[in-house]
Amino acid sequence: MSPRHRPKALLVMQDRVFPEQFGPAELERLHTLADLGPDPTPVSELDSPAARARLADAEVLITSWGCPRLDGDRLAAAPHLQAVFHCAGTVRSLVSDELWARGIRVTTAAEENAEPVAQFTFAAIVFAGKKAPFLAQAARSHREDWAYKHRHRAQLGNVDRTIGLIGFSRIGARVAQRLLGLQVQTLVYDPFVDADRIAAAGARRVGLEELLTSSDVVSVHAPQLPSTHHMLAAPQLALMRDGATLINTSRGSLVDTTALEAECASGRLDAILDVTDPEPLPAGSILYDLPNVMITPHIAGSLGAETRMMSRRALTELARYTEGLPAEEEVTSEAMGVMA
Repeated sequence: MSPRHRPKALLVMQDRVFPEQFGPAELERLHTLADLGPDPTPVSELDSPAARARLADAEVLITSWGCPRLDGDRLAAAPHLQAVFHCAGTVRSLVSDELWARGIRVTTAAEENAEPVAQFTFAAIVFAGKKAPFLAQAARSHREDWAYKHRHRAQLGNVDRTIGLIGFSRIGARVAQRLLGLQVQTLVYDPFVDADRIAAAGARRVGLEELLTSSDVVSVHAPQLPSTHHMLAAPQLALMRDGATLINTSRGSLVDTTALEAECASGRLDAILDVTDPEPLPAGSILYDLPNVMITPHIAGSLGAETRMMSRRALTELARYTEGLPAEEEVTSEAMGVMA
């Protein structure tokens, strides 16, 4: 089916994001699908006279990291706006009650962003089973004698381990599927997902307490909501097995940093953290210096060329819009209550 029309479009994202997310192929498709007007460059704000002039004509926005909140004032300046196609994951920072009231279509590329996070998490779980990040740290002070690894032999390996996934989201489900390739038991805590769906992925739904007390590795995939703030605080972390590893690629606020510092400083728990609270941690945080903690600077999600997968999703949604078809990855106000 040929496109119905080429809607007037405005790109709204940080300047540094645009060249990463739109290569030659993505740009060619974008110009085929939409009319970007005489100035096709993106804007990173929507409040200046120049940005408001372009916003006034826009039927669709193609957004990514850095898009400001689409509140009532900005929406009033966009009388023709019908759809927002987001080239990133969560839309929480840009949606508003006024946007939902206008009935504007909103789509996300969260499915595409989930894939690199799941890959990173699976690698982290395998490394946690071998204690690889922590033994690598120890190698710096045992340069001529690797016998130190024998003190940990009983704890090493990825057979007959129990992996706990907190949240059976897009990412959690992908991680569970990958874990089918290991000889491990997978437990899932997610009160919003049916047990049969979890069982179909080779895992078992359990309560949070059972997951924490039973798992050798606990990986966090729950969304950032008021109800999940510090869901792993001192009482919950205390339930984890001695020598267990906590992996967090979700949001730092789900874990009480002070409580985690105490558990890791005691040597009882290990941690692999791609997100922290705050982010980044203060320079004086002891987590930086602990040999049983690995910190990466929020790299699990899409980076570099990976981000173009999300742009392609937004362009696919734009194509469906021009053809009068329903969105494939639409976000609704109701769904925002349980999603990231």
